[in-house]
Amino acid sequence: MRNVAPMKIAKIGYLAVSVALCGFGIQLLLNPNSSLQAIGVACGISLILFGIIKLVGYFSKDLFRLAFENDLASGILMLAIGVSLLIRTQEVLASFATVLGILILMDGLLKIQIAVEARPFGIQLWWLILASAIVTALFGVLLIFRPSESQDMMMRFMGVALILDAVLNVSTVLTSVKIIRNQRAED
Repeated sequence: MRNVAPMKIAKIGYLAVSVALCGFGIQLLLNPNSSLQAIGVACGISLILFGIIKLVGYFSKDLFRLAFENDLASGILMLAIGVSLLIRTQEVLASFATVLGILILMDGLLKIQIAVEARPFGIQLWWLILASAIVTALFGVLLIFRPSESQDMMMRFMGVALILDAVLNVSTVLTSVKIIRNQRAED
């Protein structure tokens, strides 16, 4: 039998970080004039935590091997961006909308791949992952190309993008991570 603790940690971690992302998104929507310094530090810490959770998920070897299949590279990238946000907050914040847009676009595109691969596995809600991934990726593109130079509008775009990414993560983890206690270990 395989130890399922890493999968549980990754699944619960994904859900917890998604709740935090949703909270940040709501904060940015309701109060777009929030302190950029505080947002930068909070996002840096969140990215570091999410990077660690993604690495735990990648090495957990879940049954379908879908939700965490790309988490090695994205986990390392999140760790690097999170650390840079904490060390050089002001410099990174100058291009934060673009950096966040690239992260969200990457996550959306990788989840599109997961959705396409989930269908042959018989995961009935594969379309939910696909739909939320497409919408999330589109918001990532919006952040990259900055449709508005207004700080309030960009903060609101970031808030919506964070909420969409949280929904995408939750839908992916809940539909494609199956923890089975008596799962056989790989040979």
